Amino acid sequence: MSMTQQAESAVDTPPAPGPKETDGRTRQRSMTLRLLARPEVGVFLGAVAVFVFFLIAAPTVREGGSMATVLYQSSTIGIMALPVALLMIGGEFDLSAGVAVVTSALTASMLSYQLTMNVWMGVIVALVVSLAVGAFNGWVLVKTGLPSFLVTLGTFLILQGVNLAVTKLVTGNVATDDISDMDGFDQAKALFASSFDVGGVQVKITVVWWLAFAALATWVLLRTKYGNWIFAVGGSKESARAVGVPVTFTKITLFMLVGFGAWFVGMHQLFSFNTVQSGEGVGQELIYIAAAVIGGCLLTGGYGSAIGPVFGAFMFGMVNQGIVYAGWNPDWFKAFLGVMLLGAVLINLYVRRAATRR
Repeated sequence: MSMTQQAESAVDTPPAPGPKETDGRTRQRSMTLRLLARPEVGVFLGAVAVFVFFLIAAPTVREGGSMATVLYQSSTIGIMALPVALLMIGGEFDLSAGVAVVTSALTASMLSYQLTMNVWMGVIVALVVSLAVGAFNGWVLVKTGLPSFLVTLGTFLILQGVNLAVTKLVTGNVATDDISDMDGFDQAKALFASSFDVGGVQVKITVVWWLAFAALATWVLLRTKYGNWIFAVGGSKESARAVGVPVTFTKITLFMLVGFGAWFVGMHQLFSFNTVQSGEGVGQELIYIAAAVIGGCLLTGGYGSAIGPVFGAFMFGMVNQGIVYAGWNPDWFKAFLGVMLLGAVLINLYVRRAATRR
């Protein structure tokens, strides 16, 4: 064979396939590690464990009516835990969320009753007030640079005092008057506090709203530009601002979302019980924050989901009612919550380390 033929043969013959060279940066993670990287996986496993535990310890939980009560308790926490979780992903948290719920309910109730107006006017004004409280928190935060702990602690104390003082001044009592016979009450109750029948079991409308809000929040986080902004400002607001993220707008609107959640839960409480106790709401903000933390959101921001707080709220509702159905001393409820919170934080820490381990 001539040298020309040998050269042509060498060109035409493809090289023998060999193993593809990869390094640590391009190595594909297993499906298990990718699942562990999801912030809601740990709390989902915890929720399943709590559910199974009370199915065994409290047989009453297996009844349809009991489970409907558990879901109702979970929904009243979960509706507020969702915007609180979004705010935490954005790097902030709100200590005024619990009393803001009562502020909203008091506003709607007293405005409607004292001015003899259709209750929908009170509902609309309460929404404006709740959004204004959230906007105030966000505005003070971005303008002063103070930590959200200090800003919202101040708002918490202001609202707590205003709730008590104004209610006593207007009504002469610590509670508002009954508004169940006023115009528009039945329509508002149907929207915020009605029930519907499922297989002979009465299910509260708040369960539907809770799941609908969770689906909407998940879509916003994962499919919209605003969701990217939330993660960006929570991770590093300086870096986010450098790439064009409207940090001020994002922070303020996140606080306003918490205000919206407070308004919705406040309306539910008002139209469920027809009256509002002005001293309520203290301590609930910690429940909302704990549900978000148990759901995988970090206090440092930039990490979390909307699905995790759903399971976190379910765990709260399951423990709250499960202790009652099991016939145990309800004083143990707080202890259970503390164990759940600490356990969830440790599990989330382990899951994140396992997911990022090479």
